[in-house]
Amino acid sequence: GANYPNPFNPATTIPLSVPDGAEAVDVGIYNLLGQLVRQVWSGPLAAGEHRLTWDGRDGQGRPVASGAYLYQVRVGDQLRTRKMVKLE
Repeated sequence: GANYPNPFNPATTIPLSVPDGAEAVDVGIYNLLGQLVRQVWSGPLAAGEHRLTWDGRDGQGRPVASGAYLYQVRVGDQLRTRKMVKLE
């Protein structure tokens, strides 16, 4: 599903579904240049529905600027990318 709220400030929730046997889950936030802003999750997750929260901060803990960002969810070999917007 899509993140919510979107647009957001200061935080947004990213829902994801993990099927049985998904050994690797990665969730990253990227700017529109494709640069990694923050790794939200990297590692195994149990099968089922999950919600991960991004606090709107970069890897150094600084609030990101308002604007458009992409989040990418990789569950096993499945990849999904969606756009979201941070408002001031």
